[in-house]
Amino acid sequence: MLLGVEYDIAAYLIWVCTFAFYILIIKRRIRISSKTIKSIKQRVSESTNNPKKMVKLGVRNIEKIIRPCGLSPQKSKSIHTLSKKLEKDHGSKVPENFKDLENLPGVGHKTASVVMSQAFGYPAFPVDTHIHRLAWRWGLSTGKNVEQTEKDLKRLFPMAKWNKLHLQIIFYGREFCPCLLYTSPSPRD
Repeated sequence: MLLGVEYDIAAYLIWVCTFAFYILIIKRRIRISSKTIKSIKQRVSESTNNPKKMVKLGVRNIEKIIRPCGLSPQKSKSIHTLSKKLEKDHGSKVPENFKDLENLPGVGHKTASVVMSQAFGYPAFPVDTHIHRLAWRWGLSTGKNVEQTEKDLKRLFPMAKWNKLHLQIIFYGREFCPCLLYTSPSPRD
C-alpha cells in the first residue's frame, strides 16, 4: 500500500520465464498499455520463451510479434542480437548479477536493477525519470539525476521494501501524477 492505495503488483509480474520478462518489459522503453503487454507476452510465451528459440525465429518474425508496441524494426534487431549474446555467453539464461547484465547490449544500471529486483528478487531500487520526478515532488530527494535519487531513496527506505516500493511509486505516479498535468514550478507546491 502506498499513500492509501493498494496495487496488485503480482498481476504485472506473472511471466512464463525470466527471458520473456526481460524481453517484454526491459527492452520496451516507451510506455505501453497493460493490455498490449499481455497480448505480446502471450505470443512470446507461446513461441519464443528462451534466447535459443528467439535466435531461430529470426528478426522478421520477432518484428511481427512485437509490432503492437511500436518501433518493431529496430527493437526486433536488438532483441535478436541480445538473444544471440545470451545464448553464446550465458547458456541462454539471463545473468543474475549486475556486472553481466550491464554488459549486455542496451542494458544500463536501471534496466539491470529492474531485472535483478523483479525477476530475481534481489534488493534493488530502480529509478527512472518517473520515480526521479515523484521523489523530487514529494521531497524525498533533491538529487539532480537518477543516480542521486536512487541513493537518497535507498537511504530513506528499508532494503526489504525496495522492490515493492519501486513498483508502487510507478503505479501510483501513472494513476495520480501524470507529468503533462503537473505545472507547478516548485517541487512541493
